[in-house]
Amino acid sequence: MKNIPYYPTNYPSDLTDAQWEKLSRFFPLGSNSKTHKRSLLEAVLYLIDNGCKWRALPHDYPKWSTVKSFYYRAIKDDTWKNMIQFMSRDIRIIANKAEDSSHGLIDS
Repeated sequence: MKNIPYYPTNYPSDLTDAQWEKLSRFFPLGSNSKTHKRSLLEAVLYLIDNGCKWRALPHDYPKWSTVKSFYYRAIKDDTWKNMIQFMSRDIRIIANKAEDSSHGLIDS
């Protein structure tokens, strides 16, 4: 397995080490990986947090086209869906509630 270095940035949307430890299972290192998955995930979180365009990503994140490709591959293989379900269960357990919610709310 390759050892791909992680270069931390310093944005409010970046993950803590504890958060990455929980989420890293959803982003295994592929045989062709050249960029650390944490860097890619943090770039996506930056985009979501700031509502910027792909090409407007700060230069201390991976190249915008790499981040975009990562994002859409994660949609296609249900990574985002699985990660959100995991986080929802984790939060509900911490809140001493049943693991699966019985309803949802949408705010417009």
